[in-house]
Amino acid sequence: MLLAGCQSPSPQPFFQLAPEAAAHKAAQTRHFETKDADELLSASAAVLQDLGFHVEESVPELGFLRAAKERSAVQNGQLTARGFLMVLSLGRVLMPVDLQQQIVATLVARPTGTTGTRHEVRVLFHRVVWKGDGVVDRNYIAPGEQRMEMVRDPLVYQLFFAKLAKAVFLEAFTL
Repeated sequence: MLLAGCQSPSPQPFFQLAPEAAAHKAAQTRHFETKDADELLSASAAVLQDLGFHVEESVPELGFLRAAKERSAVQNGQLTARGFLMVLSLGRVLMPVDLQQQIVATLVARPTGTTGTRHEVRVLFHRVVWKGDGVVDRNYIAPGEQRMEMVRDPLVYQLFFAKLAKAVFLEAFTL
């Protein structure tokens, strides 16, 4: 028993990428033909603002932009399950539900190639969700756990890049 306690388990690869990581990166990245990196960053900020985000941080020298927005995270399925649990437990058990979420967009634009006319834009969306309940039957349940998750839906990224492509075209040709 002493010898078994001294053995260390085989180490897991710490920075091993998931098999779908390449597909996620491809959805999050697009290339744009433009000479003006500041215009590209400005167009990106405008698109994010059109989508309801507030720009919180911008470093044009690095091509970096961070924006966030807060929304309700309440889902009808969770409320239904919570109600069902309360009926079964005669109101004694309260199941916390998702209350609020903050959606964050992080964007990096960098030149690629030697001519400086091609830029790569990568945007990552993630959200932080807070669970809690508020007030139920005169009992207050404070917001408790929170979780962070990446937004993996390719439609979100397609929508962003479609709007950015339109904005870059409009700014480049001043239409």
